[in-house]
Amino acid sequence: MTRALVLAAHAAAQGEVPVGAVVTDAAGNVIGEGKNLRETTADPTAHAEVIALRAAAASLGSWNLTGCTLVVTLEPCVMCAGSALQSHVSRVVFGAWDEKAGAAGSVHDVLRDRRLPVRAEVVGGIRADEAAELLQKFFAAKR
Repeated sequence: MTRALVLAAHAAAQGEVPVGAVVTDAAGNVIGEGKNLRETTADPTAHAEVIALRAAAASLGSWNLTGCTLVVTLEPCVMCAGSALQSHVSRVVFGAWDEKAGAAGSVHDVLRDRRLPVRAEVVGGIRADEAAELLQKFFAAKR
């Protein structure tokens, strides 16, 4: 989570919503990382999680990330939760809850939906105060 928080701070410095993500392999080694880049790239899919999952897949040479963990500073949205499932990550760990658009247990629970063929373990609230503070400061400065 420390590296994800650093990436989130870098995103904020670039005028991006401060969200950072890393993917680790089963041994805990970082194999992919990302930060929000929607504004920079004019790409609506350039969320930190998607970028980190793409980097991890490239690192492994496979889309299948079974055994890997996605660590992100903010609860994933529906798109990112779906991307995590499509990559078959085994676990998603996140910091702050997203009470407006979260898809890992707050608004939706995509990652554990029994109707879907793949599910992931979810661990939320890790260093949530730090992640939430980054977001609050970012949006307060925008107002």
